[in-house]
Amino acid sequence: MKFKHLVVALATAGAASIAFAADTYTIDPGHTYPSFEADHMGISVLRGKFNSTKGTITLDREKKTGSMEIIIDAASIDFGHDKLNAHARNADMFDVEKFPEARYIGKSIKFNGDTPVSVEGELTLHGVTKPVTLTINKFKCIIDGMTKREKCGADASAEFKRTDFGINYATPRFAPEVKLQIEVEALKNS
Repeated sequence: MKFKHLVVALATAGAASIAFAADTYTIDPGHTYPSFEADHMGISVLRGKFNSTKGTITLDREKKTGSMEIIIDAASIDFGHDKLNAHARNADMFDVEKFPEARYIGKSIKFNGDTPVSVEGELTLHGVTKPVTLTINKFKCIIDGMTKREKCGADASAEFKRTDFGINYATPRFAPEVKLQIEVEALKNS
């Protein structure tokens, strides 16, 4: 009888450790900025960023997988030029009244050894959802000196065509290709 209880206790403990193997991190909006580059009439490159993001990242280092959700406030677009910011928010481009958020749902984080190297997911922009794979160019975790909790940071990139998302303003005068960079830091939930 005692052996049976021990087996049940060990099985329950094993199942609990498996269920809690994944760690969840909350994105630090003060250190997370999706930025982008896009053609400007073939003569220069426009660079901008979004100043307001939130979301979570889940990593299971033992199973070498994970997921993420990044929510971007489309109205926080910032080219460093007020007139261009206002134009980008209107119906010609991002139409932020109709589509106030952009969202990236990373369904599968891929690892090379112990390091995440890419994310397969879907970008929803301008009301359209398409697959977009992020390449993780840099990844590192440290113990944050202020919170004493683990903080991870990454630099990720991808390319897509804005026209695939219905943002057709001034095409073909402005090429549709967009380079996306995401600087992200996230703090492990306690």
